[in-house]
Amino acid sequence: MIKVLMADDHTLMRDGLETILNLEHDIEVVGSARTGDEALEMTERLRPHIVLMDIQMPGMSGIACTKRIKELYPDVQVLILTTFAEEEYIIDAFASGATGFLLKDMSGDKLTQSIRDALAGQFILPSAIAVKLVSRLAAATTGRHPLDKVLRKSASAHLTDKETRVAQLMLEGASNKEIAERLFMSEGTAKNYVSAIYNKIGTNDRTIAVMTLRGMLGE
Repeated sequence: MIKVLMADDHTLMRDGLETILNLEHDIEVVGSARTGDEALEMTERLRPHIVLMDIQMPGMSGIACTKRIKELYPDVQVLILTTFAEEEYIIDAFASGATGFLLKDMSGDKLTQSIRDALAGQFILPSAIAVKLVSRLAAATTGRHPLDKVLRKSASAHLTDKETRVAQLMLEGASNKEIAERLFMSEGTAKNYVSAIYNKIGTNDRTIAVMTLRGMLGE
């Protein structure tokens, strides 16, 4: 069972999310916090797998709370769930250790799948957020951040149909061997497709590649 803690200062939002999540057979809402301070205390006491974190709350902000949670409980995954899509918030959230950045206008099905994906170790980066990051970093001239090159290159990258299928399996967490089995090819061929994808988006890091591909493919 995936244990979820919600942190949002709006009662209606918390109640609505709790109703949606508790309908899932594998998800349980174990706590509901109104402030960042409450979220930190409840994380220590309840040890959830996932924290759904709003950004603007009384007292400690969601960004500050995320950073503190990741310092104290690195195994807890934090998903930012907010109405604010400003680039500064997005960058600060990931810099603080958030696993994903979600907008509150997403569907319930997308939210529940994002929770499962986050627990499986995937970065959650909706296409609308990826576009903002690409736009922000493409305008930068320093190129010092390790994601600068990746996001710039991926913005103009084009994947073939087969590469797209391989990329989709990568997003599902499939290994090269599993990709080969699913697509009826040799493991060496699968590795070649993965390498081609890496080359097109400008990284050899699978975690960064998956995060980037999620934005590219609108997953």
